[in-house]
This record gives sequence, C-alpha cells and structure tokens, in this order.
Amino acid sequence: MSAHVPTTPRQAAEAARPLVLTAFRIVVGLLFACHGLASLFGVLGGAKGGGTLPIGQWPGWWAALIQLVGGILVLLGAGTRPAALLCSGSMAYAYFTVHQEHALLPLQNGGEASVMFCWSFLTIAVLGAGPYALDRLIARRPVGAAAEPAAAPSSTG
Repeated sequence: MSAHVPTTPRQAAEAARPLVLTAFRIVVGLLFACHGLASLFGVLGGAKGGGTLPIGQWPGWWAALIQLVGGILVLLGAGTRPAALLCSGSMAYAYFTVHQEHALLPLQNGGEASVMFCWSFLTIAVLGAGPYALDRLIARRPVGAAAEPAAAPSSTG
C-alpha cells in the first residue's frame, strides 16, 4: 500500500499539521523552561542580567517555577492542556501586572514575550499536544497494565 502524496498546497499543509503542532509545542516549551532555568538557577544569563531570584519571592520566583515545570511538561507533552493553560495564565498575569502599567502596547512596554507566550500556550491548550507526545503514549497504555481488572458483577436470582 502506498502512502498518499499531497498534490496541492492545502493537502501538504494538512499532512504537515501533526509535525508542525508537535514542533511548535516543543519549541515553545523549551524556550519557556529556559526562562525558568535562568531565573531559578542563574544559568543562561540568569535573572534580569544575572543571578537568581530569592526563593519564594512573590511573584517572580513562583513565575519562574511555573516557567520551568510548565515548560518541561509542555515540551514533553505530559499533562499538556492543563500545563499550557497555567503557563498562558501566568503570562497574562505578568503582562497586566508588570508591563501594562508602563504603556498601552506590548512594543512600548516591553511585554512582547509575555504576550507571545500567553497566546502560544493558549493555542497549545486548545489544540492539544499533537500526536507525538507523552500524553498519547500514556493514553495508549493497555487498560489492565496499571491495575487488576474489575470483578464482574454477580447476579443473584
């Protein structure tokens, strides 16, 4: 049996959709996790010009924790929709509490990254992880692999 070869641009785009969604999820998750790593551990340039955020500091340290954990979950495609929704919400919060007070537009207030991450994660939360994700592997696990099958109900006559 031969594979279907796309003959129109629309068919090619549809055929590429699963790979593009997966690549988008991985890149966005990786970039977000890098922000968390920088802020929590001082790597990759550190937090705002170097160093780390003090443990437990509100809201920066907690945002960095969401960035690291949420970014890794989205990157792997594990618990993707809830993780992406949390990441999206954290970036909306960051935009409106940190950036919006300086100017109306993201280009004027330095909030472009917050807006892009917010909408990117919202897109992932709505579209899902795509076919190449841990969520899919977990969903395909045989039902009896994790627990004993339930006993059949007995009938008494």
